[in-house]
Amino acid sequence: MTPVVPARPPRDQRLDIVRGWLQITIFASHAFGSFIGGWMIHGSWGLSDSSEQFVFLSGFTLGSVCARRTARDGWRAGAADILWRAWRLYRISLLVVVLYGAMVFAAGATFLPGEAERLGWGFFQSDPVRAVPGLLVMLYQPNLMGILPVFVWCMLLLPPFAALEARWGDWALALPVASYAAVWIFGLAAPSLAPDLGIAFNPFAWQLLFLTGAWLGRRALLFGRALPYDAPWARWVTAVAVVFVIAGLALRLSWYGFIPWHAPVAETRWIVGKEDLALPRILHAWALAWLVALLVPRDAAWMQFFPFRAMATIGRYSLEVFCLGLFLSWGATTVLHLAPGWIVLDPLLIGIGSVLLALFAGWLDRRRSARRIVVTV
Repeated sequence: MTPVVPARPPRDQRLDIVRGWLQITIFASHAFGSFIGGWMIHGSWGLSDSSEQFVFLSGFTLGSVCARRTARDGWRAGAADILWRAWRLYRISLLVVVLYGAMVFAAGATFLPGEAERLGWGFFQSDPVRAVPGLLVMLYQPNLMGILPVFVWCMLLLPPFAALEARWGDWALALPVASYAAVWIFGLAAPSLAPDLGIAFNPFAWQLLFLTGAWLGRRALLFGRALPYDAPWARWVTAVAVVFVIAGLALRLSWYGFIPWHAPVAETRWIVGKEDLALPRILHAWALAWLVALLVPRDAAWMQFFPFRAMATIGRYSLEVFCLGLFLSWGATTVLHLAPGWIVLDPLLIGIGSVLLALFAGWLDRRRSARRIVVTV
């Protein structure tokens, strides 16, 4: 009997717009010293930030891709496709490291003394023989170089996870949950090969976000939707999600000293720890994802306005845009550092950087369209 291959689902504009927004906020938050990046993005007013959604939504997309390829050509073909994507991302991550390191060392040798040490490149500078292998195996991560390795590691986990889904169904989630629990119970962590730096994103923890996203992406492909938002229990999930988002906002306001009462819990690694992905961060990220999926229509008219179409284009090329954003955010940080007190520079730099990200994504989109025309002809 020939297996039924699910049709390719129509592109969800909401997903692209959210991913585009995430890239703009990641760029702004990495522009250290920026008031906009520090206070005017959603990550400053809750328990999670753009990184969680970036990983979760990437898992969602790749889970759907892997499921469709597997249904069409078998598990080996699906696994080969994901592994090829992981290899491509690994090469891109190495290129980013090389170019970013060259930029940092050039700045340190000219107009920014000490820049290499500030950004975690001191180990490479003092002991390149040990640092280079560390970079190659992604166990030495200078500052801001940690998110791409966790994507590579998570993508390598996707084929075996897909095999477990085919055999065990939803029970396959037990292993990602067990790995996450081991992080907080037994201190499970990836080793760092640098003497003064740790792994920015513990893969044994962050894989939970990626693989739950992949699980939902597979469900969306096979059943037409990731979760039954009209089920009787869905209203209770919505209520809990709203409470969690409001509680996250209240905690932030209290920690900032903006409200006259003390938060019932302190700002500790158990609440907002990012390296090991504290449980409240995961729950907050899931709550936001649930509310957006539930409350934002798939074909809202406002999505056709130019700013949102531009944001959707950024979202379609989120990996490439993220890489460019790393360099632009360093440039914005440097300008803000060299010219402190120039208030007008902050919105100008963030605005110019966002426009450049949109232009870059638009160029990639036109380039892809041109290739399709050539192939069709």
